[in-house]
Amino acid sequence: MIADIVALGEPLVEFNQAKADDPHTYLQGFGGDTSNMAIAAARVGAKSGYATRVGDDAFGRMFIALWQREGVATDGVQVDPDAPTGVYFVTHGPQGHEFSYLRAGSAASRMAPANLPRDVIRGAKILHVSAISQAISASACDAALAAMDEARNAGARVSYDTNLRLKLWPLPRARAVILASLARCDYCVPSLDDAKLLFDTTDENAILDACHRAGAPVVVLKCGARGCIVSSSGRREAIAAHAVKSVDATGAGDCFDGAFAARLCAGDDPIAAARYANAAAALATTGYGAVAPLPRDADVRAQLARGR
Repeated sequence: MIADIVALGEPLVEFNQAKADDPHTYLQGFGGDTSNMAIAAARVGAKSGYATRVGDDAFGRMFIALWQREGVATDGVQVDPDAPTGVYFVTHGPQGHEFSYLRAGSAASRMAPANLPRDVIRGAKILHVSAISQAISASACDAALAAMDEARNAGARVSYDTNLRLKLWPLPRARAVILASLARCDYCVPSLDDAKLLFDTTDENAILDACHRAGAPVVVLKCGARGCIVSSSGRREAIAAHAVKSVDATGAGDCFDGAFAARLCAGDDPIAAARYANAAAALATTGYGAVAPLPRDADVRAQLARGR
């Protein structure tokens, strides 16, 4: 399948502690921000695909089966016989969720410019990249930047999420790489929490201005339960959040990214695409886990109708 939207990054198998009082039982699920994004785009009707590396192991095969079930093209997925698929554990305690990652040396961390699926990237209308994918290794960072250049040279647009994980890299390096990426993107979709740290300000207009100065023509600042702000061509518009019964915000930002790209590919302007993505992200918080609650197009349109 030729994918209109290709996400590049790192999938992770999730093991989530079943109960706070039972430290020995875990429920298996799927994670990885860009994998979530590709699935979210597919669920709302886009032709999406994924570019990554997985291990030649049970977890890698589970991911490939998941993407195929969800209608995500796997032409850009490479199987690495010498490295494992990444894993993370979620435990629950008095301080809330705690995440433990087993991703060092993973197959995805061995992405490099030399092994990019360039034909898949060149065939896309939108390439989506996340800063997490750049943080997992130096070679993966180089691969992400090379993929962005490859996509733009082929006439594709680039979507970029500044997902900041300071456990993966120091803030000065994160800033340098993210700024270099903003200069290569067409759509920047940062979260407010990340952007506050990146730009050392809580002023939302200052954050939007900083993203534009770095080179991003369109910026959608995701503000969680407050909705989002779209800034493009001198126009700024705040889009209010939808009132839903939220139980778990895991993957909501990834859902926004996927739905936003899907609507851009369908011909929406950035403000209309963000309105749709805002509703989709709200629905993604009404269930548990990153993948299970990702909505379908009919669900999003029903939420938009209720919101009006």
